[in-house]
Amino acid sequence: MQAKKTPEQLNIAVQLLKWTLLIIPVSVAIGLLVALFLWMLEKTTVTRWEHPWLLFGLPLAGILIHYAYRAAGKNADAGNNLIMEEIHKPGGGVPARMTPLILLTTVLTHLFGGSAGREGTAVQMGGSISAFFSRLFNIHHDQKRILLMCGMSAGFGAVFGTPVAGAIFALEVLTIGRIKYDALIPCLIAGIIADITCSSAGIHHTHYSIAFKGGSEQLIPHISFDILLLGKVIIAGILFGLASWLFSQLSHLIKEQSNRLVPVKWLIPAIGGVLIIGISYALGSFDYLGLGVTTADGTGVSIVNAFKEGGATGFSWFWKLLLTAITIGMGFKGGEVTPLFFIGATLGNTLAWVGGAPTDLMAGLGFIAVFAGATNTPLACTIMGIELFGSDNIIYYAVACFTAYYFSGHSGIYKAQRLGVSKSNPINPDPSG
Repeated sequence: MQAKKTPEQLNIAVQLLKWTLLIIPVSVAIGLLVALFLWMLEKTTVTRWEHPWLLFGLPLAGILIHYAYRAAGKNADAGNNLIMEEIHKPGGGVPARMTPLILLTTVLTHLFGGSAGREGTAVQMGGSISAFFSRLFNIHHDQKRILLMCGMSAGFGAVFGTPVAGAIFALEVLTIGRIKYDALIPCLIAGIIADITCSSAGIHHTHYSIAFKGGSEQLIPHISFDILLLGKVIIAGILFGLASWLFSQLSHLIKEQSNRLVPVKWLIPAIGGVLIIGISYALGSFDYLGLGVTTADGTGVSIVNAFKEGGATGFSWFWKLLLTAITIGMGFKGGEVTPLFFIGATLGNTLAWVGGAPTDLMAGLGFIAVFAGATNTPLACTIMGIELFGSDNIIYYAVACFTAYYFSGHSGIYKAQRLGVSKSNPINPDPSG
């Protein structure tokens, strides 16, 4: 007599329960670490504001970071790319030392004024902690792959307060043009738990808002829509994509050329520190250092102020792009995403002034679209727009992010990202064709 087959839904429920039990300790640990990191980053930023002379220590900080990774980093220096490569094809593993190294060196970068972000640190800590638990639980390499993706989702979701975007980001960022759903619910669970844990630790994320609520013409039932504004958003999306491309190309170029031209490797971050100091003083502004979310006195150029009229100059986006490319390309640690928010928001502010569009809307679109183009994650960034700004302008979010994605080309900030579907020939699933 043939045994009765277990219902498929029951098997799914059992598997999800197992994954939830596995993910909870991982996500809680990541959420607490991200909370610690954000708290340290806040204290570090305030300290730098109170003591501007710390900027002159940036070259020395770069040298210390270089030797820290040389002494203890080993393959951890590859950062997010190491985690992505390990997901694509298991190899040497993600070391536990990555967590303290990236945490301390990112704080050091920000303390002395490097122009960097925080997503890279959170994602690397998430991947490192996930790898540690995978060794602790002795799980199969296929499960380890999913757990690493959960770590990325948890780190991203907790650091920005966007758990759903974090889950989609972990699925979307691995391969350009393709998403595999095998880790969909585990990544979502990880992002939500890590975000709740981080918030429960007393961390409050920056609040952004877009007051603009659609347009004037009811072309689609129940959705306020302005065809003229849509045209402006499409043009802006193209420019956001080109800004993404420029940032990625310049970052990679600076890294490659500095390694080729400077034989003494500890000199690379030292030179980078000197360049950042020189450019900052030449501009007569320190607004482009650090995260750039806000400034010491609330005035000047920042992400928050970019949502207001007159909150950026015509070239604010370029100066942040240049200083961040130098910071990351010449060996300092941190992430690129928050600077990409700055670049996009200030570029959007400028385009709003030039094109006569709502300032807060265009700044918000630039915020998510430049990020979408640089990481090749348009879906995650559209969802991030909803989580950060509300759903009223979802059509504009999608148009800006999708357009920026195509016009950023096949380059991106992550070298380990693979090409699944060509942007120039999306009908042909073979990237070589």
